[in-house]
Amino acid sequence: MKKFYLLLTVFLGLGIISQAQNDANAKKILDGVSAKLKTLKGVTANFSYTTRDKKNVKKGSVNGLISFKGQQYYIKQGSTEIFCNGTKTWNYNGESEVTVSDVDNDNKTLTPQKLLSNFYDKDFTYKLVSSAGAFSEIQMIPVDSKKNFKQVNVFVDKSKNMITKAHILDKSDNTIDFSLSNINTNASLPDNKFVFDAAKHPGVEVITN
Repeated sequence: MKKFYLLLTVFLGLGIISQAQNDANAKKILDGVSAKLKTLKGVTANFSYTTRDKKNVKKGSVNGLISFKGQQYYIKQGSTEIFCNGTKTWNYNGESEVTVSDVDNDNKTLTPQKLLSNFYDKDFTYKLVSSAGAFSEIQMIPVDSKKNFKQVNVFVDKSKNMITKAHILDKSDNTIDFSLSNINTNASLPDNKFVFDAAKHPGVEVITN
């Protein structure tokens, strides 16, 4: 799931990035994405990502589901589930245990609840690569060289005004291609969807960090 946290930053947090000297056209597009996200009451989508090594050999693919509302989110990847109600996070391994921890806004782990805040302000430089066709492609370079990735290219769907694809290059020159599909931007999501219900999982060990 740590990889997914990184990937999700691409889709949800990039409209509120650096105010430094960047491509004005790219900034206008990303500001539009950010403004659109702030109007959405609830979103559900399928996600998928494929990892390839530096020789372009496919190393694996993952599919899953994501739901989010404000600072709350739910992720399902196989039998694994993550619940977050904005203050606590439950990581359920799908079998015998769930780990509960407080949301740590100072931690450098890339988590979804940080994506809709100013946590990533000044994290990237960016430029518009292309606006041909149905997508606007924006190249983003992290300012902090300690990040575990060195470049992210995001693709903004012009009709949806949302980032729906990304190509990520990590420090080892491995690549990750990430995409969202079946996006519902008008989902009705009750708050209890973002809380692990122990009563529905009898016998599961609860581990508190």
